[in-house]
Amino acid sequence: MNLSAPSIISSSLQWVSRMNVDIEPTKGRKSSIIGTIGPKTNSVEAITQLRNAGLNVVRMNFSHGSHKIQIKTGHELVFSVNPDYKDKCDDKVMYIDYANLPKVIDVGKKIYMDDGVLAFQVLSKGDDHVKVRAINSGSLGSHKGVNLPGTDVDLPALSEKDKGDLLFGVRNKVDMIFASFIRSGQDVRDIRKVLGEQGRNIKIISKIENHQGVDNFEDILTETDGIMVARGDLGIEIPLERVFVAQKKMIAQCNLVGKPVICATQMLESMTLNPRPTRAEVSDVANAILDGADCVMLSGETAKGNYPMESVRTMHDVCILAEAVICYPAVFNEIRSLTALPTGTTETIACAAVSAAHEQNAGAIVVLSTSGNSARLLSKYRPYAPIIVVTRNPMAARQVHLYRGCFPFIYDKPAPSHASAHTKDSPQNFSPADNAPWQEDVDNRIMWGMTQAIKYGLLDHRKPVIAVQGWRDGLGNTNTLRVVLAP
Repeated sequence: MNLSAPSIISSSLQWVSRMNVDIEPTKGRKSSIIGTIGPKTNSVEAITQLRNAGLNVVRMNFSHGSHKIQIKTGHELVFSVNPDYKDKCDDKVMYIDYANLPKVIDVGKKIYMDDGVLAFQVLSKGDDHVKVRAINSGSLGSHKGVNLPGTDVDLPALSEKDKGDLLFGVRNKVDMIFASFIRSGQDVRDIRKVLGEQGRNIKIISKIENHQGVDNFEDILTETDGIMVARGDLGIEIPLERVFVAQKKMIAQCNLVGKPVICATQMLESMTLNPRPTRAEVSDVANAILDGADCVMLSGETAKGNYPMESVRTMHDVCILAEAVICYPAVFNEIRSLTALPTGTTETIACAAVSAAHEQNAGAIVVLSTSGNSARLLSKYRPYAPIIVVTRNPMAARQVHLYRGCFPFIYDKPAPSHASAHTKDSPQNFSPADNAPWQEDVDNRIMWGMTQAIKYGLLDHRKPVIAVQGWRDGLGNTNTLRVVLAP
């Protein structure tokens, strides 16, 4: 593939029409793969193998595993909200931890479990239970999700257990939280309040899983750090044939504001049991990338499936090839034209850097980042060149895996001792002598970033590189770009 070709074709349709089936993949996969850890992969050895296969982000979820009960079509049983049955579940009585279930559900309504794998119809109800009949056969384990489509639920956004789980995450220094069933921006604000000052840097990824979340999407997007299109529950709460509309709408809106978006659920579902995916699954993964997803996620495939490593490798192969058929200049021009002006200084520099990368046919963009925000804004404009993120902040390095095209490298040499002394000064207060150690450190980090990119096959020697940096140390000071040559 001619790497300069995207820069001389501005039409996506024209670009795709000239595709060759034997097109070569890009240098390094730009999208990230998130994998859920479960019974099949909950060891250091297995997680290491997943990482080597291409996994970028590990997701912990406690809904996989446990002893399963077999349910057959027509089987009648009771769903009890009495906690006495919590540890006494069988095929006659199952416990559901929603105390108001008998109050809100009507006879004749349907109850879905485990992303719709099992469906039940309500036959009757009492003060603390509902009697149901299975509509289809299947197996059911503990801690599976319950959906009540067409029923107004009165659950709080955060239960006491949720609050405890959030504080557990803060204590254990998690990088991000995938928050389920977010229905409004207020839900996100409530989560931030619980996370508190100690958890202020944890990214909140809002899972959109019902009609209310879709209806309030703009409000949620304003408050959240990112979005997950959770197609499993969403496909129960809204008509199945409308899920793709919601997916495309949410991905597009995230792309326009530069917030990461994850496409999830049943992406390679057949690989839970089989070593090869279906053709439809391959197309689904590829189209999520073409839609603009920053990340794609594996759930049961890596948590409980028979082929977790093969699932990650398959997703890697599909994603990296899908990225090669994107007309990056056309995407850049569209996002730039739809971005409201004026933009902030950091975003202005990010947009200019991506434009320069296209015009220079640059091999990479190297950005020096403290929090990862500059990397996020560069990612928003979808450069063809990889974004090499050099940071001293390990948490920021891990979090930028959420952003398409970002490759983080942790620079562990100490900063100049006085580098932060001028953080609140104006440019006029800098003297060349005071600034020299800091500028030398900047140059060293840029050179180191290019060297690492070459080492890992992301950049070729002597290629133009766009370097993005701040004029002083600290957050929010990115306002400079340079064109340099890779060593």
